[in-house]
Amino acid sequence: MDKRSPSVTTFTLNGQSVDIAPAPGERLSASLRERLGARDVKVGCNAGDCGACTVLVDGAPVCACLMPAQQAQGRQVETLSGLANDPATRRLKESFQDHGAAQCGICTPGMLVTATALLRETERPGIATVQDALGGVLCRCTGYRKILEAVVAAGQGGQAPLATEGTVGAAIRRLDGQGKVDGTERFGDDVGPAGALELHILRSPHHRAGFAFGDLTALLSIAGIEALLTADDVPGENSFGVIPGFEDQPVFAESEARFRGEAVAAVIGTPEAIASLKDADIPVVWQERAPALGLPNAEVEAEFQLHPDRTGNIMCRGRVSSGDAEAALAGAHVTVSGTFTTSFVEHAYIEPEAGFAEIVDGRVHVHACTQAPVMDREALARILGRPEADIRIVPTGVGGGFGSKLDISIQPYLALAALKTGKPVRHRYSRTDSMRSTTKRHPGRLDMTIGADADGHIRGFRFHGDFDTGAYASWGPTVANRVPVHASGPYRVADYIATTAAIHTNAPPSGAFRGFGVPQTAVAQESLFDELADALGIDALEFRLKNALANGTPTVCGQVFEQGVGIMACLEALKPAWEEALYRTRAFNKAARAANGPLRHGVGIASGWYGCGNTSLPNPSTIKAGFLADCTLRLHQGAADIGQGANTVIAQIFAEALGLPLCQISLVTGNTDITPDAGKTSASRQTFVSGNAARLTGEALRADILRRSNAAVTATITLDGTTLRVTDGATVRTLDLAALSPDAEGFVLRAEETYDPPTKPLDADGQGIPYAQFGYTAQLAEVEVDLALGTTRATRFVAAHDVGRAINPMLVEGQVHGGIAQGLGMALMEEYIPGRTENLHDYLIPTIGDVPPIETIIVEDPDAHGPYGAKGLGEHVLIPTAPAILNAIARATGVRIRSLPVTPSALHAALREAEP
Repeated sequence: MDKRSPSVTTFTLNGQSVDIAPAPGERLSASLRERLGARDVKVGCNAGDCGACTVLVDGAPVCACLMPAQQAQGRQVETLSGLANDPATRRLKESFQDHGAAQCGICTPGMLVTATALLRETERPGIATVQDALGGVLCRCTGYRKILEAVVAAGQGGQAPLATEGTVGAAIRRLDGQGKVDGTERFGDDVGPAGALELHILRSPHHRAGFAFGDLTALLSIAGIEALLTADDVPGENSFGVIPGFEDQPVFAESEARFRGEAVAAVIGTPEAIASLKDADIPVVWQERAPALGLPNAEVEAEFQLHPDRTGNIMCRGRVSSGDAEAALAGAHVTVSGTFTTSFVEHAYIEPEAGFAEIVDGRVHVHACTQAPVMDREALARILGRPEADIRIVPTGVGGGFGSKLDISIQPYLALAALKTGKPVRHRYSRTDSMRSTTKRHPGRLDMTIGADADGHIRGFRFHGDFDTGAYASWGPTVANRVPVHASGPYRVADYIATTAAIHTNAPPSGAFRGFGVPQTAVAQESLFDELADALGIDALEFRLKNALANGTPTVCGQVFEQGVGIMACLEALKPAWEEALYRTRAFNKAARAANGPLRHGVGIASGWYGCGNTSLPNPSTIKAGFLADCTLRLHQGAADIGQGANTVIAQIFAEALGLPLCQISLVTGNTDITPDAGKTSASRQTFVSGNAARLTGEALRADILRRSNAAVTATITLDGTTLRVTDGATVRTLDLAALSPDAEGFVLRAEETYDPPTKPLDADGQGIPYAQFGYTAQLAEVEVDLALGTTRATRFVAAHDVGRAINPMLVEGQVHGGIAQGLGMALMEEYIPGRTENLHDYLIPTIGDVPPIETIIVEDPDAHGPYGAKGLGEHVLIPTAPAILNAIARATGVRIRSLPVTPSALHAALREAEP
């Protein structure tokens, strides 16, 4: 007779019978992860919106976050780890690696589990079938096309495996790809130890409010509650930020919360106690105050002033000026002007911020998802009032970042809690907390006027942009100063004035997001270029070619590149597709008008450029490598890989420089105790800057080996056991590593090199050398517009990108696809509204059915400073996508849209307004 408690739930997990006693209403995802250790089940939203937690229940895909654990009674549950021997899953894993279908990897378990169910039922699915099956799983990195290709290929039995070995120029698998497809990659919420305490962070429910606490100590009488944190518990400075001199955001607000979602207190307790705690249990009285929301159109009244030292809520300004823009515009044959607006855009990475902290030998160890471990350590030293040597940052896997995980988020709360209790403390932001409290893309109001002569050459360019930087600075100063450098686009503009202002409002802080303000500006510039071309009767592509930068021509900052200016090559590469699409879409529209049908097709083109790294500031990266006595070759690289492929690319560059194969390199990734500072993963700098540091390190280590062997630079190096063999023509020399004396770190041979790009400060007119290199891009977008409904569907992209040298072409394609998908979202659907779109149901990002085929054209115009000629790529891709779509919509409908996103209601209204 079965006498077990009825509260016990029994089911089969990955072939084994398990018993659990879940709390009433406990999610199956929580039971699997926390009670049964199935950390291959990822949690991205707890609302069934993202699909990351998908498992198979009796063979059918189910979002485990939506299924009460009790409903698993008597059923078969399979997670990715339990499918290791499933033939379909094995083919899928190999295919995902061969296609680069796993970038950050946080969505990959859900994708693979769902795809396994599909292949069990459908032997050889086509693209449409795969789209339908995987439509409930979101990915923010890949742009989905590689996932589609991988699943289709797996259904056909796979393809010839992609190489796992290769140096510069080789399309090889990711070195860290196996953990992503196995579900063993350890993200921020996967590393917390059993029994760790947890946090509940109290956040402001208002855009602006004063507040006062009641008796907080009463909370300590609740079973399981161990400690409380407020601003009074911050031992150092209660402020942080990413730009020196702009550290203005408090860890905990002190008397007034300046945005909805700002933290004011935290409660620390057992998981059970924290799970049952509600905001209403914390004694606080709010005094809601009138907020400043939206960019002001006039002087800010005193009551809306956020920071007393920033008059008019203006945080900072930017400026670049050359020639005489006003005189040139006055003499232009034709001018066009426009005011454009863009919205807040949420990063929407599938992994919410997560991690844990502990005290080890008196030091604070913080394990968390981050794009900038050394910056985290610097910020925590300031907050904790401790030297940096007392703090260790151990980055976890990062399930997407795109800029927002440059700012600290969860780190200070974990560190303070661990110090307060002396125990390990773990926390994961809810999806709502992540979306309401972390940084966004800056909304912009952009005013631009451009002139041209009768031959189509630019004659005068005036721009001003106001950017909503939210309640605190974050990366606002970078946006304000980067935008004027880039607002011209990659074109020759002799007479130019561009100014910006970063303005505070009671919105979440605006920070870094793939492009630092340049995508917003390109919307205005590339749209007006089309209008200029139309006014002059010149083809849009020819107009851009006529004005494109070339080697030896100055930028608006007066910078001259003697080589590597690849924008003309990108535009030329689009010519065949452009001419064919123009012909085809015109023919379609002629027939549609004749039939009085509602559909119209359009094609648009746009270009972009982006300076890699910091603007006119030091930007060093350091890489360390060497041999241990047992002949292990270790490469210490601290560049955070957030899915873009830094681990692989930097290793390929190092292997090329050293002259040994990748399979003999042991990769040691970010950890501030043992890995040198490779700088933050932002501004498309890692391939360029850290790649150069890796090249220098490889060259230095190689030179040391050759010197010890008295060999020529043309000699080859091989590693055999504990012996290095150096072959110099007919002469072979050996180095017995075991006979060499190790240093304090165990290295018997080592090298450590730093690279800092050569830049110069900008003067008051923005003249100087802001970046050592730019990357260039041109994109073509095709759309289908339904005039009756106002809907826009992208149907094709062709993207030409000058990367200087493609270190790994597969990873290049992956970045192109992912950037285009985010640009599509920015153009057509994404609009973060504080208090209204704080989840992945109300805030829409592209799904697998929204991203059309993408043709990637890799252009290689080598850069003088890049490692083996390579240039950065990640930011560049997104810049031309939205304006290309806008230009396509205009060509389809005859209506110019100047506000993003172009939602169906917005386009429908514009179409009705344009009717005669």
